[in-house]
Amino acid sequence: MTTEDEDKALRYRRAQSVTRAEEISEQEKKVRRSQLDKPTMNSQTTGFTFLMEFRVYKLYWFVAVVPPVIALLIEKAIAVDLIPQKIGMSIQIANILFVVSLPAIVLHFKGDDFSFVIFLKLWSYTQTNYWCRCGTKRKLSKNTLRRQSLSAPTWSQLVNAEQDQSFEDEKNEAAVAVGLVKYPDNLNLKDLFYFLLAPTLCYELNFPRTARIRKRFLVKRLLEVVFGLNLVLALFQQWMIPSVTNSIDTFSTMDPIRITERLLKLAVPNHLIWLCFFYLSFHSFLNLMGELLQFADRNFYNDWWNANNISVFWSTWNMPVHMWAVRHVYIPITKRGHSKVVASIVVFFISAFFHEYLVSVPLQMFRIWAFLGMMAQPPLSVISRMAEIKLGPRWGNLIVWSSLILGQPLAIMMYYHDYALLHFTPAKL
Repeated sequence: MTTEDEDKALRYRRAQSVTRAEEISEQEKKVRRSQLDKPTMNSQTTGFTFLMEFRVYKLYWFVAVVPPVIALLIEKAIAVDLIPQKIGMSIQIANILFVVSLPAIVLHFKGDDFSFVIFLKLWSYTQTNYWCRCGTKRKLSKNTLRRQSLSAPTWSQLVNAEQDQSFEDEKNEAAVAVGLVKYPDNLNLKDLFYFLLAPTLCYELNFPRTARIRKRFLVKRLLEVVFGLNLVLALFQQWMIPSVTNSIDTFSTMDPIRITERLLKLAVPNHLIWLCFFYLSFHSFLNLMGELLQFADRNFYNDWWNANNISVFWSTWNMPVHMWAVRHVYIPITKRGHSKVVASIVVFFISAFFHEYLVSVPLQMFRIWAFLGMMAQPPLSVISRMAEIKLGPRWGNLIVWSSLILGQPLAIMMYYHDYALLHFTPAKL
């Protein structure tokens, strides 16, 4: 065989390999679309391609292990008809609410953010298994009604039944070929704890996985976490705290000129720390966890810095929370016949509640500044969208950045002022 023939044969084999890979990819997509757990994950990376202090704290272990195991046991009991579904779902709701209310009950427990993540994950775990259970029951009832039909079927009914059965057989064969887990085979501790550790809030029966762990990529992310955490702490201690401390007298006198001056002075370190913390959390830490767990969907954020209005910003800067809100709150509300506006307001209300929760519980001081700030986002979104349409996208982007640079330091100053008045003596103010 000549060299030219060998080249042709090599190109032919490569073309066949690419075609085969595309066929396998399309087959996997079709199978994933037909799954009952409504998967949202894909194999993708972030746009740029916090190491917390680890202590053996009893309540951390309690929140991390006991409620998830209870949720798993309840799901298994419902799956085998050991308890009725209504009772089981009521217990699940109580278990999930217990997770998020525990830090508020135990005031000295500073793990409200940790409980918040477990709360969202268990919500997704329970609701996804509920979808799978309902879908399985619908299939069984459809097959039972078909077998129990007393009337003689027509020729078209026989053809449709045969086509449906062949389609189901093809889906099952494809699922077996791809190696997908089906309900209730997912109800085990290995699957549950993988989800609890995975950098996502949306539960699926079959997460996209990478073929291997990239050691060089892992070391880079680990170094970024260690260096970034120390940088954020240094900036916070040396730059942020003095600026916040000096703002107490300003807010007490309510001098608008001095308030504006302190606000602008605090905006610079606050925004720099926020950007560092964003990169540290959403790029370094989540990619580190994803690489360790071979979790393929790395779409933790999109290009929020180019957002032309507030709505685009909130749907791109924190993709895990955004996907959770869309999948488990927004879509279920719209499917019940409510408008998109109502669904969006409910999503912002839940977000506002948890923003206030994440601030008020550690401070042991209940105010509504974070709540009001989040509830101001829908009208601000309308304003930014009008500016984008009438004045151009740059003006919409300007409003987005202005709200980020000025809104956060204003909330910080207000919370610190109230906290200082409650906990500090006049001599320390």
